[in-house]
Amino acid sequence: MRQDLRHVLVTGGAGFIGSNFVRYLLERGVPRVTVYDKLTYAGNRANLADIEDHPGFRFIHADICDRADVATAMRGCDAVVNFAAETHVDRSLLDADDFLRTNVVGTHVLLEAAREHGVRHFVHVSTDEVYGDVPVGESREEDPLRPRSPYSASKAGGEMMVLAAVATHGVPATITRGSNTYGPYQYPEKFIPLMITNALEGRPLPIYGDGLQVRDWIHVLDHCSGIETVLLKGKPGEAYNIGGGNPRQNLDVAREILDLLGQPHDLIQHVEDRLGHDRRYALATGKLRALGWRPQVPFEQGLRDTVEWYRERRDWWEPLRDAAFAEYYGRNYGSRAVIKAPDNR
Repeated sequence: MRQDLRHVLVTGGAGFIGSNFVRYLLERGVPRVTVYDKLTYAGNRANLADIEDHPGFRFIHADICDRADVATAMRGCDAVVNFAAETHVDRSLLDADDFLRTNVVGTHVLLEAAREHGVRHFVHVSTDEVYGDVPVGESREEDPLRPRSPYSASKAGGEMMVLAAVATHGVPATITRGSNTYGPYQYPEKFIPLMITNALEGRPLPIYGDGLQVRDWIHVLDHCSGIETVLLKGKPGEAYNIGGGNPRQNLDVAREILDLLGQPHDLIQHVEDRLGHDRRYALATGKLRALGWRPQVPFEQGLRDTVEWYRERRDWWEPLRDAAFAEYYGRNYGSRAVIKAPDNR
């Protein structure tokens, strides 16, 4: 880790990737890491329980849209890594307002504070979904952005604020675009933890449409190392793809999870597809690999480890499947018609 990185502010650091990144930084020897998180439904202090007593750890409960709180938190920081975001496509289809506020306005507030306080490194964590559907080939950083959901549109908007801050004010900011990430501490609304936790409870596994949508999966630790590489070596104003090189159809991933848990495939329940569902994502990662990064976790091993983590950590995820989760689950899946399974199984 670079010697000038003595104090890193991680916004959204109580979320899935953010909490793993905080742990990663502390293990890599960063002296001070401050987590700044609003603690919405997906932000969870329990994600940080094992590092709460670390002498270099500090937590601030606040909203990135609050200028005063952001300014206070950013004083004395060498770097900012922004994970703070509303992230779930399904929720953005139900109500997009919070996505625009946090992902665009909140990003602007952070960039303004970074400029005012002379932050030396700013990494904005984005997503491969800004490229939109990719029928063939791989998305490269210079490709146009064609987001197709309120979530991905809001993330693309945040990216535009980053690039504007670099061009107009010289903010030393970079962008990462990560592929679908999995691993410990992921909120159980997302695809892999939803499939695992439903299977552990013997519930149906809802699969949109024919389930043949393709996602490129990356383990959270590989995603963290990619972000670290951009933090240390990235060029301001540039974007970097972080992909695992593990393309899988959703249906195949669900079947593999059921096999790992010894559950029958007939738990899979095909439901009416969601609106504007992107069929395929794929990332070219040569730009980041040129900086020396390589993913290390094979998908099969990472998935096994993740399934085992959720099997052993019911104490973590069962409280999250509460009344609010049930209300969202009902809104999102309850009105969808069950459809016939595809013939190409």
